[in-house]
Amino acid sequence: MVDISGEAFAQLITQAMEELPRDHMQAVKNVAVVWDDEPSPEQRERSHLRDDQTLLGVYEGVALTRRNGRTDFPPDKITLFRGPISRSVNTYAELKEQVKHTIWHEIAHYFGLNHEQIHGLE
Repeated sequence: MVDISGEAFAQLITQAMEELPRDHMQAVKNVAVVWDDEPSPEQRERSHLRDDQTLLGVYEGVALTRRNGRTDFPPDKITLFRGPISRSVNTYAELKEQVKHTIWHEIAHYFGLNHEQIHGLE
């Protein structure tokens, strides 16, 4: 586990987003990227998680592939969870990489990829 303040965690998120491929990040529109300490029971339920599973991040919105050209959707949101992420690593370098990987994973959901497709790209 790596202990990290909320402010430092937010800075890691910003840094990770700056390191992701620019062309992909420029295509992300109207998406708030935020953090929280832990996922809510509702977020865990919507993610269909068992009690023994961990949620590092979640994409909440309508994927681009399901919009059918419509633009009248409310903003999407990606939330990273500081507690589960910090407990999943042993070093600051691992924490930094896990934050970046989690953002990438959730952005892939925004673009319409499912877990099988995402794991195939990893």
